[in-house]
Amino acid sequence: MSNNKLIAFVGNPNVGKSVIFNKLTGQYSVVSNYSGTSVDVTRGIIKIDGMDYQAVDTPGIYSLMPLSEDEHVTRDLIIREKPSVIVQVCDIKNIERSLHLFFELALFKIPIILVLNMYDEATNSGIRINKPLLEKILQVPVIVTAATLGYGLEKIIKKIPLAKITTFDISYTNSNDVNCIDNFLKDKVLHSRAIATYLLSGDKGIENYIPDNLKEFINDNCLPNIKINRNRFNSQLFNDRNLAIKRIVEKTKTVKNKDKFKFLELIGNLTLNPFIGSIVLLFVIYIMYEFIGVFVAGTVVDYIQTVIFKDFLNPIIINILDYFKAYPIVKDFIVGEYGLWTVAITYSFAIIFPIITGFFLFLGILEDSGYLPRLSVMLDRLFSFIGLNGKAVLPMILGLGCGTMAVLSTRVLETKKERLILLVLLSLAIPCSAQLGVILAMLSAISYKATIIWFTCLLVSVLGVGKILSFYIKGESNNLIIELPNIRIPSILNILSKIKMHLQWYLKEVVPLFIIATTGLFFIDKIHLLNKLEIILSPVIVNFLGLPIETTSTFIMGFLRRDYGASGIFVMAQHGLLTNAQVVITAVVITLFVPCIAQSLIVIKEYGIKTATLIFIVITAYAVLFGGFLRFVLKFVNI
Repeated sequence: MSNNKLIAFVGNPNVGKSVIFNKLTGQYSVVSNYSGTSVDVTRGIIKIDGMDYQAVDTPGIYSLMPLSEDEHVTRDLIIREKPSVIVQVCDIKNIERSLHLFFELALFKIPIILVLNMYDEATNSGIRINKPLLEKILQVPVIVTAATLGYGLEKIIKKIPLAKITTFDISYTNSNDVNCIDNFLKDKVLHSRAIATYLLSGDKGIENYIPDNLKEFINDNCLPNIKINRNRFNSQLFNDRNLAIKRIVEKTKTVKNKDKFKFLELIGNLTLNPFIGSIVLLFVIYIMYEFIGVFVAGTVVDYIQTVIFKDFLNPIIINILDYFKAYPIVKDFIVGEYGLWTVAITYSFAIIFPIITGFFLFLGILEDSGYLPRLSVMLDRLFSFIGLNGKAVLPMILGLGCGTMAVLSTRVLETKKERLILLVLLSLAIPCSAQLGVILAMLSAISYKATIIWFTCLLVSVLGVGKILSFYIKGESNNLIIELPNIRIPSILNILSKIKMHLQWYLKEVVPLFIIATTGLFFIDKIHLLNKLEIILSPVIVNFLGLPIETTSTFIMGFLRRDYGASGIFVMAQHGLLTNAQVVITAVVITLFVPCIAQSLIVIKEYGIKTATLIFIVITAYAVLFGGFLRFVLKFVNI
C-alpha cells in the first residue's frame, strides 16, 4: 500500500460502521459535507504499519442505485475518489441484506474486506456464520467483530493490506446486455462494468461518468440493439443476486436457541400493536418528562446553579475582579446583567449542559434498543395525515437534539414536497434538547396542566400547519418502507460513546455561540439599543401577548440560540417576574418562534435565501398570532 491510497467504509444503516470507523481513526476524524451536497461524510487517518492512510466513512445505504442523496454520495465517492480498498461493514444478524450491497460493490472491481459486526448480538440470538467457508466462497477477507466491545477491530487493520477483488461470479440473466455496453467502455473508463449496469438500470446520473464521444457511440451502436424494460431489468438483477445469496447463506449460516430471546422479540412486536404501542409511547413520553423535565432540569440544574455557581464559583470570580480592581465596565462585562460569566457560562454549564446530557442519554437508550424505527411505524398513519410518512419521526427526534442536524437529515425523505413540509415543521414546533428541557422544567414547576397545554399547542400547530402545507405544496408523498432491527438491551459503552460525541459538539460549536451572543447583547444594552427595541416591540409583546417588556431580550436571544432564549425565560420565572399564564404563553411563543440563527443558516444553505426568508416571516407571524389567541383562551383556564 502507498501513502496516497484511500480506504472507504461502506455499509447499510445501523450496522456499526461509524463506530468502527471512529475507533480506528480516533481523534483524527473530521466531519464535512461532501462536495456539492448536504450529506456529511467523515474523514480520518488510519495508522497501518506505522504509516498514515486516508479513510472516509460514507453514509449508510442499502443500494448504490441512487434513490436518495446518501446513495448518490456513496456511489459518486467510489467513482470519483477511486478508493483502493473498501471495508464493508455488515450486521451479522442480517447478512442477507448486506450481501446484496456486497455484490453491487463487486461490480466496481475494487478490493474488499467484509466485516461481520455485532457478533455479540448474533451470539445471543443463536446466529452463527461459518467465517472460513464464507471467506472461501467470496474469496475476500472476512472479519468478525463486536465494535461496541472493541472485539476484533485490530484484525481490520491487519487485513486491509490483504483486501481482494471477489472472484465469485453471479450468473446474471441480463449479462449479454451489460456486456454490450461494457465492451465499449472497457479500457476507456474506470469501473466500466458497474457503469454499464447502472446505465441499464435507469440511473441517469451515471451518464456523467461516460465521455461524450463514448456516450454517443453507445446510444448509436449499442442501446438500439437492447430492448429493455428498466423495471424488469432491475427485478431480474435482484432475483439473480437473491438466488445466489440464498445459496451462500444456506451453506454458511445456522440459527440455534431460537427461543432464547423470545421475550425481547415479544416486546418488539407489542410496541407495534396500535393499542399497546400507544400505551408504550405515552409511557416513554412520561418517563422523558420525569427524567429530563423534573429530575435533570429541576433537581440537577438547581443544585449546579445554586450550590456550585451561585454559592461557590460566582463569589470567587467577583473576589478576583475586586482583588485586581477591574474597571466597572470590565466587571460588568464579566459578571453584570449580560456578563460572560453570569449569562454565557452559567447558562451553558449550569442549565443547558446537564439538560442535553440527560436528553442524549435518554435518546441513546431509545436508539440503541431499536425502539425508534418502531416509533416510525407507530406514527406513520398520523404523519400520513400531513403528507409525510413515518420516516419523518427520525428528523423530528434529531430536532429534539439540535435543529441544524435535523434540517440536514430531511434528506431521508424522498420527495421535495415531504422535505419542505418537514422543514417548516422543524422550524416551527420542534424544540431542541436544551430548550425542551428548560421549558419542561418551567412548566413542571407550575402543574401538569401547563405542560399539557404547551404540548397541545405544539401538536395542534404541527397537525394544522402540516395539513395546510400538504394541501398547497404540489408533489407526491411516498409510503413508509423501513427495516425493523431487533429489540435489544442497550449497550452502555455505545450510549456513552454517543453522549461523548454530542457533548464534544456542544462544547466546540454551541458554547462559543453563547459567548458571542452574550457579548452582542452586552453591547446592544450599553448603547441602549435593547431599550429602543423594547419600545418598538412593546405593542406586540406587552399589549398583544400580555408579557412583561423584559421578555423582549429573551426573544432576541432565542433567535441567536433557541435554548438561550428559553434559559432567559427560566431565570425570569425563577425570580417571579412571570405569572403562570405568562410562563405558558412565553414557552409556547418561543417554541413556535423562528429557529435559531445556526439553524436558519443551514436552511439558507440547503434550500436558498428565498425559502428561508418566507419561513422566517410566516413562522414569526404565526407564533405571535397563536400567542395572542392563547392569551385569550387562558383567561378561561385556571393554571
